[in-house]
Amino acid sequence: MSKRMKKFLSYYKPYKKIFFTDMFCAFVASAVTLVFPLMTRYVANDVLGSGGSIEMDAIAVFAGVFLVLVIIEYVCNYYVAYRGHVMGAFMEADMRNELFQHYQKLSFSFYDDQKVGQLMTRLTNDLFSLTELYHHGPEDIVISFIRIVGAFAILLAIHVPLTLIMFALIPFMIIFAIYYNKQMKRAFKANRQKIGDINARIEDSLSGIRVVKSFANEEAEMNRFSHENSLWIDTKRNSYHKMGRFHAGIGAFISMLSVIIIIGGAYFISIGEMNAGDLIAYLLYISNLTDPIKRLINFTETFQDGVSGFERFMELLEIHPDIEDAPNAIELKDVKGNVDFEHVYFRYNEKSDYVLRDVNLQVQAGEYIALVGQSGAGKTTMCSLIPRFYELSDGVIRIDGISNRDVTLSSLRNHIGVVQQDVYLFAGTIMDNIAYGNPNASEEDIIRAAKQANAHDFIVELEDGYDTDIGSRGVKLSGGQKQRISIARVFLKNPSILIFDEATSALDNESEKVVQESLEQLAKNRTTFVIAHRLTTIKNAQRIVVLGESGIDEVGSHDELLAKNGEYAKLYEMQFR
Repeated sequence: MSKRMKKFLSYYKPYKKIFFTDMFCAFVASAVTLVFPLMTRYVANDVLGSGGSIEMDAIAVFAGVFLVLVIIEYVCNYYVAYRGHVMGAFMEADMRNELFQHYQKLSFSFYDDQKVGQLMTRLTNDLFSLTELYHHGPEDIVISFIRIVGAFAILLAIHVPLTLIMFALIPFMIIFAIYYNKQMKRAFKANRQKIGDINARIEDSLSGIRVVKSFANEEAEMNRFSHENSLWIDTKRNSYHKMGRFHAGIGAFISMLSVIIIIGGAYFISIGEMNAGDLIAYLLYISNLTDPIKRLINFTETFQDGVSGFERFMELLEIHPDIEDAPNAIELKDVKGNVDFEHVYFRYNEKSDYVLRDVNLQVQAGEYIALVGQSGAGKTTMCSLIPRFYELSDGVIRIDGISNRDVTLSSLRNHIGVVQQDVYLFAGTIMDNIAYGNPNASEEDIIRAAKQANAHDFIVELEDGYDTDIGSRGVKLSGGQKQRISIARVFLKNPSILIFDEATSALDNESEKVVQESLEQLAKNRTTFVIAHRLTTIKNAQRIVVLGESGIDEVGSHDELLAKNGEYAKLYEMQFR
């Protein structure tokens, strides 16, 4: 059994009781349907065809038996339709949880190459059909097997030649179905890819709706979306073409079965080898043959659709996180904040150039370090390596003398706070967003953090205060307000090491002043790395690190670097010229 097949079957394990009860009910319901034609044949041949008087007591008994069978069939079909579907939904939810959890483990390098819309499709649309497959797959196979084999055995007992003639057509149906199954599988997989592309286009356009409107590019966005939509129509048309041939062909085979039975039955009755009751039973058993065949046809669609979704699900689940805890990783505790870069090299992949080359830097606990340099010099990258958002290509980064590869990711990142230029706030209230820094914090702790971040005053002026809903990504707040909430979030986290990634560069002068005060308050007694383009904001840094193409070009205080008249002096002069 393949690894993927074992994985597929493993999702049944928590629901074995429901599954086997579902299969039992499917078995009983199928057996009941096989009994009805036999009883009809008996009534037609032995009761109505006997030529004698009809016993009303016998009719009453048959009516009672029929009623009991109908009730049994109803109960079994209800369980299959209700509990079976619920089981499939639970399994789908388990898979969605597992994939979402896997998303959390993947590093920045994975997301750098992905479209959010595609990832959303894998998490939602691709798993919808799996609910039907997990439920209807085994059930359809059991029901079809019982009804086809049972009908075949019963029909053989009634009349061997006509049964063999009828079943001679089945192998051709199977060959036809297998061929078009393969065609449909490819078509369904293409459909899923195109739906992912459409979701990616929607996510990209709606996320940037303010940019779209500011450039009056609604028509251009509509054209791009229409293009993706037309490509989806092409793939959908192809899949329906394959599906249409499949359905039409199978329907023709089923009609041929009916024709064979009617013609063959008429012939055998004419020569005295069959009677009318037998032919009635044959015609009734056509539904016992055609219904499971149709069920198998529907199953093949569900199977191909579900398998293509499961394959796409597994493609992501089998992506191994490139940043994980080492086997013997330890918890990072009692962090003072010493950070050492030792011969650090980094590039994003083997085909790209090195962003950082032989970087060596020793930062003492509580020191305030500023990183400056031209765009692309590696300032943000250098800071992203400390919490292991990316993995080093070579060298080592130590926290209090311990390599950041030798500690658990959660304990490492719990001691590092990041304030970015592009603040991300989650949909919800201000209280929820500040509490994200420490989900176990009390309301008093949250308010205290807001006060430390100079955010409390503007928050209480809002109509709902801390319970104000800020909209998607904090759209209802100004840039300075959003930044102060993000700083409050870090205050609540209370980390030993801070990273400010151009945290004030997008703000106006008034907002920048307030936020800068908050940042300075936050940086007290913490090891702080500040990435800044505005050199006025880092003049008071204890050391300024100037990054260039070859790594670190200069290190010193503001006055020392100006006196050197090197790269920093050029940047400073360029900015204030």
